[in-house]
Amino acid sequence: MSPRYRTGSNSAGTVVAVIADIMAVILGLWILMYLLDANRGNDLVRFVHDAADWLAAWSRDLFTFDEEWARVVAGYGLAAVVYLFIGHAVAGRLRRY
Repeated sequence: MSPRYRTGSNSAGTVVAVIADIMAVILGLWILMYLLDANRGNDLVRFVHDAADWLAAWSRDLFTFDEEWARVVAGYGLAAVVYLFIGHAVAGRLRRY
């Protein structure tokens, strides 16, 4: 393979990894904001919450802990870990080709 194609693969892998990292940061930021009882009337807090809700729609109510904070940490945290794992696995595959 020529170096041009290899650079493209590296770039695609980097993009995928960065997107996965951003998704995980948004989810982690929402967990932190929730635990610190951030003002939900604030525009930034609402934006992060809405984005995290969308990203974790599949895992948000997966666990039924009695404590709400545990449900938030487990549901949103699971989504963050899955996005990181899958995103970096795909990025690694793209970088090899």
